[in-house]
Amino acid sequence: MEQYAIKGGNPLVGEVEIGGAKNAALPILAASVMTDDTVYIDNMPDVRDTNVLIKAMQEIGVSIERTGRHSVKINAGQINNLVVENESIKKIRAGYYLLGAMLGKYKHAEVALPGGCDIGCRAIDQHIKGFKALGAEVVIENGLIKTRAERLVGTHIYMDCVSVGATINVMMAATLAEGKTIIENAAKEPHVVDAANFLNSMGANIKGAGTDVIRIKGVAKLHGTEYTVIPDQIEAGTFMFAAAVTKGDVTVKNVIPKHLESISAKLIEIGCEIEESDDCMRVVASKPLKHTHVKTLPYPGFPTDMQPQITVALAIAGGTSIVTDTIFENRFKYVDELIRMGANIKVEGTTAIIEGIKRFSGANLFAPDLRAGAALVLAGLSAEDFTTVDDIHYIARGYEDFHLKLQSLGAQIELVSSERDLQKFKLKIS
Repeated sequence: MEQYAIKGGNPLVGEVEIGGAKNAALPILAASVMTDDTVYIDNMPDVRDTNVLIKAMQEIGVSIERTGRHSVKINAGQINNLVVENESIKKIRAGYYLLGAMLGKYKHAEVALPGGCDIGCRAIDQHIKGFKALGAEVVIENGLIKTRAERLVGTHIYMDCVSVGATINVMMAATLAEGKTIIENAAKEPHVVDAANFLNSMGANIKGAGTDVIRIKGVAKLHGTEYTVIPDQIEAGTFMFAAAVTKGDVTVKNVIPKHLESISAKLIEIGCEIEESDDCMRVVASKPLKHTHVKTLPYPGFPTDMQPQITVALAIAGGTSIVTDTIFENRFKYVDELIRMGANIKVEGTTAIIEGIKRFSGANLFAPDLRAGAALVLAGLSAEDFTTVDDIHYIARGYEDFHLKLQSLGAQIELVSSERDLQKFKLKIS
C-alpha cells in the first residue's frame, strides 16, 4: 500500500508550476466527443480522474492519442457504443458529463451512476430535470442513467440549486438542441466558463457563462478545435496554504489571480502577505497565523474544495475560528485525523469550531477524500516529528506529482510502498 511519509518542520520556499484544472479538463474531454472532427487539447492534467475518463472514452471507440504528457489528440468519429459502464468510470463523478455530450450529439446515452469522494449528498436531480426540459426521457436502471430523445428542443430552465455539474451537462446537450435555451441560476465557476469557451471554439453559440444566466442558441453541428485548459484554482490554493501552514514563502506560477481572489483574501485575513502579478501569486507567511471565520459558497465565494486546507491552517492559528460548509454536509470526516495530531476542533453539523494550537504532532493518518487528503499532507508538513498519510489514491485523483512538487519547495516527503521504505526514509532524514 503506497503512502506518503513526511517529516514536518521545514518552511516551504520557492516556485511551483500549477497544472491544468481537473474540474475543467473533465467536461472538456467529454465535450470533445460532440464533433466527428479532430480536437487538440493542451494543459491536460495527468491525474487519475482524467486518465479514467480517457480510458472510458477509448472503450466506446473514441480515438485518443497522447501527443505529450499534457496534450491529447481526440477523434470521436468512430464511436461504436453509447453505453459507458466500465468499473473505473463508476469510481469518478465526472463520467456523467458524457451524458450531456452524447445526448446532444446522438440523442441517446447511457452512463454508470457517478462515484467520486464520499463528502455528502451530490444528487443528479438537476441534470435529469434539465435533460427532461430539453425533451429527453431519463430513467435510472441497472446502475445506469439512460437518456434518449427523438429531438432536443431549446427551453427555459431554472436550476433549483446552483450546480456546476448540472449547468455544464445541460449546456452541452443544449448546444446541439433546436432553438434557444436559457439556464437560470447557473453555476459561475471558472470551469463552467472554460467548458463554454471550449464549446464556442468548436462552433457553439453560448453567451453569459460566468454569470447566473446562460443563453445558448442551438447549432446543427460542431467542428474541430485546438484548446488550452485553464490552470487549476484548487491546486494553486493548496500550495498557497502550504506556504501558510509551514511559515514559508511560495510563488505559484501559471495561475489566473482573478480565480484565486477569495483564497487570497482569507490568507491575508489570517496574517499572510500576498504579492500578485499577471500569472503568479506569492504567499509569504512570516507572522503567526490569526483566527477568522469562513463560510464556503458557490463561486466567487470561498470554495468548498479549499475548506479542509484552510481548516488545517486555522487549527494552528491563534484564537477561535469557525468554518461552515454550505455546499456538502459530510465534508468534515478528516477532522478526526487532525484531532489525532492534537488539533482542538469540534464539529456540529456543517460547522467546525476550532481552538488554535501551537503545532501539530506527527501521526499515522488516513485520507478520507481528495481535498482532505491533500490537507492532511499539509498538516504533516507543519507537524513535529513523522507523519504518514495512507489511502493516497484519493489525492492522485486531482494532484499531479504532488509529493515531487512539495519536494521541490524543500518538503521532506516521500512516496513509500513498504515498511522497509518507511524506515529508510526515517533513517535518511533523522
